[in-house]
Amino acid sequence: MPGGAPVKKNEKKLDPKKRFRRRKIKKCQLCVKKLDFIDYKDLNFLKDYVSDKGRIVPRRINGNCAKHQRVVKSAIKRARQMALIPFFKD
Repeated sequence: MPGGAPVKKNEKKLDPKKRFRRRKIKKCQLCVKKLDFIDYKDLNFLKDYVSDKGRIVPRRINGNCAKHQRVVKSAIKRARQMALIPFFKD
């Protein structure tokens, strides 16, 4: 075959420019807003950091820095102890 190595049927040729996809860098929204304290009674704020099953959303997904993720985690746990947020949903 002229023009290079043969291509198998199941293999696709990748464009060298589209081979690598860079991950979008997420910025901590709490650092941008300069928040240090998160109130456990603010349920509208906390529901963004709790999944639909009642689990705490990890840092790599929500984009928080380590400091603010710890603050969010403790606020969610306090809200759970006060029965403002359920521990889990069925």
